[in-house]
Amino acid sequence: MDTVIHTNKLTKRFGDFIAANEITFDVYRGEIFGFLGANGAGKTTAMRMLCGLSTPSSGTATIAGFDIYKQAEEIKKNIGYMSQKFSLYEDLTVLENIRFFGGIYGLSDRQLKEKSEQLIETLGMKSEVKKMVGSLPLGWKQKLSFSVAILHEPKIVFLDEPTGGVDPVTRRQFWDLIYEAVDSGITVFVTTHYMDEAEYCNRISMMVDGEIKALDTPAKLKQQYSVTSMDEVFYELARGAKRSE
Repeated sequence: MDTVIHTNKLTKRFGDFIAANEITFDVYRGEIFGFLGANGAGKTTAMRMLCGLSTPSSGTATIAGFDIYKQAEEIKKNIGYMSQKFSLYEDLTVLENIRFFGGIYGLSDRQLKEKSEQLIETLGMKSEVKKMVGSLPLGWKQKLSFSVAILHEPKIVFLDEPTGGVDPVTRRQFWDLIYEAVDSGITVFVTTHYMDEAEYCNRISMMVDGEIKALDTPAKLKQQYSVTSMDEVFYELARGAKRSE
């Protein structure tokens, strides 16, 4: 399998506090890789290192074949990123946001025109193109933000808590967009604290207190812990961590 993310003992310290401790894993091309854990487990810290937004304290990693220390700019050209806080400009229209970020990603005028029309058609937002993004419902904002993050057809897209705060129906619709991205050849790395969303991933890692405590397919993890849901898997991991303290 083609490895698109490789990490070895990747660590981030803030003074005496270790936010991510010796994280080691691989992600393969075309996967939906879930990075799960409770709030404060270290998921966002790890993702920021992988995206080149934060320099690791130690350890190594390659993203899309590029070294995390020496080739950060090349990494940024080959990834998309959607933060857990809504990342588009609310005082620009839908179309202005698409064109602005398309320009940042280096799309030509022709590519930008074609992709803008395609994106608007796919999302069913023809009647909203001239509306300020700030006036849109949260679910629409999230779907638009994701679509813009993959406008340049990156090899990997990083999604940080993409479905936080939206209703269950909108969450399911958002995952449909993720599946479509994977079908087009994009690898998806997604953090979430919704354990039911683990079922949508090919493989998942589970973080507790800055460390990866489990990594496998959802089915194998449930089998390993003799449980029927990912919530129960996480409970067992968290309980084991408390016993070891």
